[in-house]
Parts: sequence; structure tokens; C-alpha cells
Amino acid sequence: MPKTTHKAPDAQAIAFEPEFIQQLKLIFEESIVFNQVLGLKVNKVSPDKCTGSIIMRPELIGHYSHNRMHGGVISASLDAMGGLAVMAAIGARHMDEPVAARLSRFGKLGTIDLRIDYLRPAIGEMFTLQAEVLRLGSRVASTRMSFMAADGKLLSTGAGAYIVS
Repeated sequence: MPKTTHKAPDAQAIAFEPEFIQQLKLIFEESIVFNQVLGLKVNKVSPDKCTGSIIMRPELIGHYSHNRMHGGVISASLDAMGGLAVMAAIGARHMDEPVAARLSRFGKLGTIDLRIDYLRPAIGEMFTLQAEVLRLGSRVASTRMSFMAADGKLLSTGAGAYIVS
């Protein structure tokens, strides 16, 4: 009997419907109120990578004399972006379902492990974030995240594990 292999769908070949992206942004930017407090905005959602941004505000300062962002803001932002990347990966895995059904799958999503490495102080007016899913299993997803200055300089990195079921 010939051996069959199951290949994951090519993430670059999948294109989300505008409604799915719009609803995902609504969940991320408005329904998750803490993301509003952080000022997180979604820039791009694709099955293999998500990007976002955050604008510096006085409420986010961690060290008043250096005007640098609080480490907790960086950590929470990277955690949120990792969760968004997992949402996108789950959405891509279930493209055969209607948009509403895919969006309902995020109800059990939660962080189970998070590691942040602070490489440089976050000083600036605007920052960009990226997150990608390294592995999406049936119960746990693993992610890698980056927090960068406006010029692209890497300031912090993160790795997260998320429960998906």
C-alpha cells in the first residue's frame, strides 16, 4: 500500500477574506480592552505572520528620566501579538468553514508560557511588532515575536506557547 503524506496548506497560498481580517482586527483592537490601553494596532494579518504597531504615550513610560517604554508594556504587547498570530494560523487551518465559525474558535485561546528578552531600551515615538507561529498543534501553538524601533532595530524578542483547545 502506498504511503500517503499529509501536507499542511501553503500559508502564502491562502488569502483571508476581507471580512475575516476586519473581524479579527475588531476583536484584537476593540474587544480585548487591554489592547486598547496599550494602544496596539494591527497592521497586517496573514496566515504566516502578523504585524502591528504601538505609539509611545506618557502612560507607557517605565523610566521617567529616560522616557523609555515600560517592560510590562513590551511583554504584554508581544504576548498579544503572539495570540493574534495563533488566531490567524487557526483561521488559515479552517478555511473551509464560514468566517463566523472560524472566529468562534478563539474562545479557548490563552497564554500558557511566555519568555521575553529585552535587548535594548525602547526609546522612540513608534514601535513595530511581528509575530509568527512556529507550530500549530491540536492543543498548543508555539510562536516567536519581535519588538522593533521605527527604524527596524530589534529591541526585544519573545517566545510564547498558547493553548488552542
